[in-house]
Amino acid sequence: MFDASPAQDLLARLRAGDEQAAAEVFGRFAHRLVGLARQKLGKALRGKEDPEDAVQSALKSFYVRYAAGQYELTSWDDLWGLLTRITAHKCGHRLERFQAARRDIRREVAAPAADDPNQSWEILARDPTPAQALLLAELLEELHRPLGERDRAILTLRLQGEEVATICTQLQCSERTVFRVLGRIRSKLELQCQER
Repeated sequence: MFDASPAQDLLARLRAGDEQAAAEVFGRFAHRLVGLARQKLGKALRGKEDPEDAVQSALKSFYVRYAAGQYELTSWDDLWGLLTRITAHKCGHRLERFQAARRDIRREVAAPAADDPNQSWEILARDPTPAQALLLAELLEELHRPLGERDRAILTLRLQGEEVATICTQLQCSERTVFRVLGRIRSKLELQCQER
């Protein structure tokens, strides 16, 4: 690939923490590593993860570990091989993260184009109909009615999007209490849904 002696000089400076050497590594390899990351991340993940972020993370890991003496490199080929492995590894972690059950990108559905004649996706963006709003109001009233003052406040704050820790602070109660109240309400709501 390249002459070995300049590589050894650069690697020695890099191990000593020379920022100019780090900049040279970046300048020499970053463009090709971004291409590799783009290929590894694939089309599905490109909108969520920037290949350049994966490369920066890979280079940062390399710089820290190389300065700590974790790698022994003697040539440009050794350096390139290691950087490609680290980059591929970082991309693999990003893919695993977005293919976990809760964030699985394979379950996502692309939004239709703005000029799509069907535009059935607009249904998702509409406000509730008056009948739906009335049904929701009745359901909330039915849930609130049997609750005591504290439990009602817990439900109201949670429906407003407050975190459990914030609710605990505001109402001066334990997390266990909040979770217990919310669990009881959830069970009641599930039972009502099954009865309908």
